[in-house]
Amino acid sequence: MKIMGARISFTAVGDIFMNRPLAEAGYDGLEQIVKLVGESEVRFANLETTIHDREGYPYPFSGGTWAMASPAVLDDLKKYNFNLYNAANNHSMDYSHNGLMATIRHLKEKGVRFAGIGENLADAAAPVYLECSSGRVALIAATATFHEAWTAGNQRGDMKGRPGVNPLRHEEKFHVSKSQLEALREIAHETLIDAQQELDIKEGFAVETPGAFKFAGKSFVESEKTYKETIPDKRDMERIKASIREAKSQADYVMVSIHSHELGGLRKDYPAEFLKTFARECIDAGAIAVLGHGPHVLRGIECYKGGLIFYSLGNFIFENDTTAHQPADFYEKYGLPYDAQVGAGMDRRSQGGKVGLGVNKDVWNSVVAKWIVEDGKIQRVYLYPITLNQELPRYTRGLPKLTENTGILVSMQKLCAEMGTDLKIKDGVGYIELEEK
Repeated sequence: MKIMGARISFTAVGDIFMNRPLAEAGYDGLEQIVKLVGESEVRFANLETTIHDREGYPYPFSGGTWAMASPAVLDDLKKYNFNLYNAANNHSMDYSHNGLMATIRHLKEKGVRFAGIGENLADAAAPVYLECSSGRVALIAATATFHEAWTAGNQRGDMKGRPGVNPLRHEEKFHVSKSQLEALREIAHETLIDAQQELDIKEGFAVETPGAFKFAGKSFVESEKTYKETIPDKRDMERIKASIREAKSQADYVMVSIHSHELGGLRKDYPAEFLKTFARECIDAGAIAVLGHGPHVLRGIECYKGGLIFYSLGNFIFENDTTAHQPADFYEKYGLPYDAQVGAGMDRRSQGGKVGLGVNKDVWNSVVAKWIVEDGKIQRVYLYPITLNQELPRYTRGLPKLTENTGILVSMQKLCAEMGTDLKIKDGVGYIELEEK
């Protein structure tokens, strides 16, 4: 039951990929950002890095950059005033289980409230609670982007669970015409591309997908239209909804955070269909807001049944290019010797600053989102544009600063319109009036 007459304020931002300590004197624009974030009682961010000092073994596959920040960074991060974090993302296991467990230890030692990772699946899926003067807030966190080996495992009476992330898996089905499906069958027969898979099914080491033809590990079905269908995994969906219902019984407000890189078609700024299904079902289950992040660019906002769905809040701090250490795998990937250094690796990856995230302006422009809940209902959403200073040298850019660049809001306006949301702009700030649908 909501506290009648209660009024509570929220702030949410996207990815924090922080590697460097703040300058002792701060930086131009820090004070304004800190003030803006600190005005709200609930202050959320996505922590997109592991926290330790080489305490884990590098995993053979990473989320792109092997993400690791010194525990000392947490002291600087506290200056921004966030009090709730998602720690589940495509970097959570960059340094395997030891790195994950070290991250959990350091976060707990610093009193950081986080969700989405844990010693087992129950821990990773559990809500974390924030006590506010105007009510109790719960956060449930998960990631849709991860290596399959990174999922947390369930505890059994006869077997330990497995540390990892709270996963949101999804199924992909490729709908093709009859002639296209026949062509795939012919290719599979002649090339034996799925011979091992067929043998694994026959011997009981894999499970056949009912109603679909498997080709190169993908599921194809005959259809009148050609398209890709994505569906959230039922097990993960039900587990997360169960967590929402539990949190709803123990808190006034429930938020769900989801990390997802998956695209809607070829666009980074549009979500995959399964993500929309997931977010709406979370609102139906009792969440007041779904906070998306992951693709490092903004996506639209959907107002759904009185709740808010942020499909991506973009970046807040992005210091991807200044990690202090990278494993040998990183340098081998880019054709460099094992004794190369980080700067050379980043230069090679970006082809001297010509390609990659560094040249995409949308990566370096974002928003801070704020909203008020009164008597259990969201009143209005505000979006404040920020810049991460793309024009600065690689080793100094990436810190947020309020900007008067309303072009960020104009772009966001178009993305919101695709979600059926009317974003208005006034005096350099975007705002949305909620209408229950």
